[in-house]
Parts: sequence; C-alpha cells; structure tokens
Amino acid sequence: MTDARGPAGPNGEAPARHAPGTPCWVSLLVHGPATTQEFYGALFGWEFRPGPRQPGPCVRALLDGREVAGIGHLPPDRRPPVAWTPYFASGNVDLTAASVRLCGGTVGVGPLDTADAGRLAFCSDPSGAVFGIWQASAHLGTAVPGVPGTPAWNELMTFESENVAKFYGSVFGYELEPVLSADAGHVTLRLHGRPVAGVRGVGAALPRDRGPYWVTYFRVADVDAAQDHVLRLGGHVLTPARDTSHGRVAAVADPEGARFALLQGPG
Repeated sequence: MTDARGPAGPNGEAPARHAPGTPCWVSLLVHGPATTQEFYGALFGWEFRPGPRQPGPCVRALLDGREVAGIGHLPPDRRPPVAWTPYFASGNVDLTAASVRLCGGTVGVGPLDTADAGRLAFCSDPSGAVFGIWQASAHLGTAVPGVPGTPAWNELMTFESENVAKFYGSVFGYELEPVLSADAGHVTLRLHGRPVAGVRGVGAALPRDRGPYWVTYFRVADVDAAQDHVLRLGGHVLTPARDTSHGRVAAVADPEGARFALLQGPG
C-alpha cells in the first residue's frame, strides 16, 4: 500500500501531472454538505473553498491551502448510497470512456468539461461500482501527498475480484497481482510496477443495501484517536483499529453513511 500518485519533486512539491491510470482525486456527493464539511473539517483539519459548478455545485477541501478532495451536493430527489469516489487520471477522457464501454462498463455522466479545471466522466464498472476519470487542465488533482488528512489508498469492495480486476486492467493498463493472504479474493492493481489500488472480493459479505463500492483510505497520525473522534462527531466505527501489514487501520463511516478507512503507518 502506498500513496497513489507519482513521486514528489526535489523539494517535496506535488508532481506537475499524474500519469494516466494513477488515482488522482477523490470526491463525495452528500445531501447535507454543510454538516459534512463540519465533520471532515473537524476530523482532518480541512478548510473549504468553492469549486466548479459543473456537473454540480461543490467545494474543494484544503490542507494548508492545497487541494486534497471534493465534496458536492446531491439533489434532493436522488438517493444513491453515499460513497467516496476515486478518480483515475487520463490523457484523453473521451478515449478512456470509450474503453470503459468496450470493456463492459457504463458511462453515466460525461465526458464533459468543468470550466477550466479539466474534463471528466463518471463511470461504473461491470459490477456497478462508481469511479471517475479525470483529464487535468488547471486542476491537477490532490496536491499534497503523504500527510495526515490526505488520501493514501483506494480499494474496491466487490463480489469477486478476478473479472472486475481484469476490467480495470484492460481500461487503464494495470498489471494484476493476486495477494497471497487469508483473503483469497484480493488483487493489487499495479502501474509500471507500482501498486496504485486494490480490488477485494468479499462475496456475500458485501452490504445488500450498497452493492460494490470503492473505499478511500485517509492517512492519520493516530488511528485509535481518530476513530474515537469519528464517534464524537456523529460517525460510526465499522471495524475497530487493528494492525495490518500496511499499518494500523480502522474502517469507519461519516454521519451520512459514506464508508472510508483510517490508515496510520508507512505506505
């Protein structure tokens, strides 16, 4: 598990542009954006400023003035499960969206331009999990890696891993690496030899009310303290903090039910 982006520059600055296929951004669509901003602002120290209004009004979360994530507003008549959505970098969103369709996925929104920020499409893989494709212009994606409050990893929770992992491999050119563990349905997606995301097949353990979904891991300084903070802020602890080969991890959910993970330790 590592930060899902290219290497930083010589002075620690973010790279100019993410390589195609690299997870480059995460966003969350919610019914109560003000309450959600209060929750994540208190948990991660985020501040917020307005973002593009296309395809819908949103804000961008900032750490020390640098962008790390987006939060948008779901229309009142829409009731999909609230979930964090990863975006994968593309040099040409239109071509990548066409590849999604050819490989058995669905393009639900776009491709479309978001002011001068870039061009995007929202897609679903063959199992129904939603992800985004991002072709950067003015907005390159998450601008600060490797510090508390930033995305560190994305993992797909789905029915079975093999066929879904092949879909992402075909669309983005990933190499697929089965993970040898007690979880036989776990595949790591690698880009030029570097792990960038995971696919975990959990079968009947997948929540019936959600279907397959992506989980974003956010780096924290202290997982145990952070999960307690989640509870105090009105969220939920789904799996208490535990030690793993990648660090100490807890699975949690925000007050609207969006699931995410807290990660403490080396990437």
